[in-house]
Amino acid sequence: MAWTWRFERSDGTEVQPAVDPEDFTTQGDAESWVGEHWQALKEGGADQVVLFEDEAKVYGPMSLHAENA
Repeated sequence: MAWTWRFERSDGTEVQPAVDPEDFTTQGDAESWVGEHWQALKEGGADQVVLFEDEAKVYGPMSLHAENA
């Protein structure tokens, strides 16, 4: 099984990420990677990410922008 991210604009349009993603063997590894690179991804044009396990959507879209409190 491979865990992968899809990178999108806020309207759901797919964009190329500013940081080359990997295929991950665990969900935790995939989430850790986004946690480390979210700012560079956001600055590179991605507004949100969607996590997939193989072809199945696990969750998302998840915003890369800080929520206003």
